[in-house]
Amino acid sequence: MAFSHGYGKIQERQYSIDAIRAAFEYGCTFFDTAEAYGAQLYYEGHNEEIVGEALKDVRKDAVLATKFHFKPEDCGKGTDLYTSIRRHLEKSLSRLQTDYVDLYYLHRTNSRVPVEDVAEAMGRLIKNGIIRGWGLSQVSGDTLKRADQVTPVSAVQNLYNILERDCEKDIFPYCVERGIGVVPFSPIASGLLSGKITVDTEFEKVDDVRSWVPQLTRENIAGNQQILDII
Repeated sequence: MAFSHGYGKIQERQYSIDAIRAAFEYGCTFFDTAEAYGAQLYYEGHNEEIVGEALKDVRKDAVLATKFHFKPEDCGKGTDLYTSIRRHLEKSLSRLQTDYVDLYYLHRTNSRVPVEDVAEAMGRLIKNGIIRGWGLSQVSGDTLKRADQVTPVSAVQNLYNILERDCEKDIFPYCVERGIGVVPFSPIASGLLSGKITVDTEFEKVDDVRSWVPQLTRENIAGNQQILDII
């Protein structure tokens, strides 16, 4: 994501491509992107293009995950959900320079679209061989169970780190029981757990999510300092 937006200054495109290729050469085989990464500063799919270019020559040895958001036109009356999701997916496939995605996430749930209907559509995509598995991001245990009962969920991507451990209550036990993968995001709390962020750290206002993350206000950084000292 940070190669397209979210953490301040964006690196040159070739730098990003070279970095992904270097990660693969060092043994990283799982790469996560989303259609939304880049829309804030560039355009939808900006990040998928970078990932696709970087991994096109090693596609068969890499695991690709991407995500989609529902748009208003996807949720209108009479809309065919499978067709809408497939439309998102086909655009992602083109940008990723591949004919299948290993893991396809619903980026966030939408109150207008029952998660059971999403699960059914994802099952069709799996059956048709366009995706190998599907997942949910930032969901509750109840939502996960409802979706999993329709089409087995492959992975859950929720916020999780030492300071934010809600997933331990219901997500992790269910995933262990059902053999569902867990992909934590923000594992070092947007950099807070690295020890490099202090009350004096200044974040860029234009495109740095850390400028509005509640945990990274000066008051909360100071309040969490004792925990950081222990770590």
